Amino acid sequence: MKLRGNIWLGHGFANGELTVDKGRIAGIGVCVSDSDGGSVFKLNNCFIIPGLADVHVHLRDPGFSMKETMFTGTAAAARGGYTAVCSMPNLNPPPDTPEHLQLQLDKIKRDACVKVYPVGTITKGQQGSGELSEMEALAPNVIGFSDDGRGVQSEALMEEAMHRAAALGKPIIAHCEANELLHGGYIHDGAYAKAHGHKGISSESEWKQVERDLALAKRTGCQYHVCHISTKESVELIRKAKAEGVRVSCETAPHYLLLTEEDLQEDGRFKMNPPLRTKADREALVAGLVDGTIDMVATDHAPHTAGEKARGLAGSAMGIVGLETAFPLLYTYLVKPGILPMERLIDAMSTAPRRIFGLPGGMAEGDAADIAVFDLDCEYKIDPQEFVSMGQATPFAGWQVNGRTVMTIVEGKIKWQNNSIVK
Repeated sequence: MKLRGNIWLGHGFANGELTVDKGRIAGIGVCVSDSDGGSVFKLNNCFIIPGLADVHVHLRDPGFSMKETMFTGTAAAARGGYTAVCSMPNLNPPPDTPEHLQLQLDKIKRDACVKVYPVGTITKGQQGSGELSEMEALAPNVIGFSDDGRGVQSEALMEEAMHRAAALGKPIIAHCEANELLHGGYIHDGAYAKAHGHKGISSESEWKQVERDLALAKRTGCQYHVCHISTKESVELIRKAKAEGVRVSCETAPHYLLLTEEDLQEDGRFKMNPPLRTKADREALVAGLVDGTIDMVATDHAPHTAGEKARGLAGSAMGIVGLETAFPLLYTYLVKPGILPMERLIDAMSTAPRRIFGLPGGMAEGDAADIAVFDLDCEYKIDPQEFVSMGQATPFAGWQVNGRTVMTIVEGKIKWQNNSIVK
């Protein structure tokens, strides 16, 4: 297979040819060969980049197939240009034992369209309290440990988890949320909540636990990753910790980079955890992404049924979908205006997740041929009715974007082409 188009070379694009052989990148050249033997895809003005990697995705399977299945979730990933995702443990049963994890591994083997790396739980039952999971037994088949959706409330329990994860060479992937600071809130504790009579979630409920965990990570030497940061205080704490040599990385999501509480509507598609924050928070997150304090962008793709998202801000389930919209949104609203360099976007959505989480892939000869091809000139409106995901709740419905996925290739096999999944 040969791909001809604008190829990402790590610092910019050059028109050329990428050759795939036996599932791997066999050659990259700026000169196009004369031979048209085999499959040749002349991609004209399209851009060929390393496949995207998302370290924070909810595939809902097993246990919640009414929201998403392994097939629909990974097909949505392929449509978005993703070749690898890390599956969070909000499942039934949660992957807290090898037996529970095996149920997910079987579904991945049977139904996944892209590479899926499971995340094991930190605690039994993913409760954020009580006893730790069977971390040693889970370690060979998980990328790390998280209780995503819940913060680990006990400092002593988190420290023990970090010691055990460090011994196993696995990261702790932390959802930071102090329960005693929530007070029943469900959107940001700011101007919109006060004006519309909603219960608010304080910024402190996030950054106080980030602060606690950073001290623990420094003490234990654990690789520590902070999920979906949303506050300016979290950015500054992580920036300072990195300067002190703490083994910390973090992610944010497109909705925190592009939206604030000022964009809220009385609609469940604007409800997620953590919530949309202030303009100052958004600006700090963008600055943190630009300077590398924020290592990567993850979608926190969290599908729910239409009914679960139809109960307004107060009653709807928390979570929105994002796999099919992340790259075009960030390219259109951060790269095109000159806010974020293209190199930083590709690093944040592909290179950094692989580097920090030890995922295979890249754009060098010998790497697995995990590749995404985008038509950056293609302009369209985001329409949830076109989503492959079973979830359709997005605050970006109707937004005009550039960048449509032309092709997604996983280990040399085409998974998405001509606007449809390739089985």
